[in-house]
Amino acid sequence: MVNDSLDIDQILKILPHKYPFLLIDRVLERVRPKDLSCFKDAYIVCRKNVTINEPFFEGHFPGKPIMPGVLQIEAMAQAAALLVLNPNLSDTSTILITGIDNAKFRNLVTPGDVLKIEAKVYRSKSSIFIFNTSISKEEDIKVSEAKITAHLATNNI
Repeated sequence: MVNDSLDIDQILKILPHKYPFLLIDRVLERVRPKDLSCFKDAYIVCRKNVTINEPFFEGHFPGKPIMPGVLQIEAMAQAAALLVLNPNLSDTSTILITGIDNAKFRNLVTPGDVLKIEAKVYRSKSSIFIFNTSISKEEDIKVSEAKITAHLATNNI
């Protein structure tokens, strides 16, 4: 297993997302197998600093801004993508969400929160991955969780 971290410049080289759709600020820990054919026990821990300047706060409950649940799901999916995408092959492959199961939203995310986003490979077969994902904030207060299924596709379009 290889353990590493990523800063924003490295994240931008791997994910195709750009502002305002990039929802990961830093990868704190990423544990991946040396042999990328088996992702057993692979996991990632990311951080997102939520500020009042986020563009979604302008229209999502003005006066009482909260981060939309769909963007929390997207943040968890981006963390999962950072776990399995190979930085050297990011131009030749894309990861696409194919399913979201058991999504639960337990607490509100508001400006000033620092989110810890985690994804762990639950199961993988060929190019299909199932991830257990979660978001928590200070003092490990669980915010949301979901089981996300994704397909690692080659960009031969």
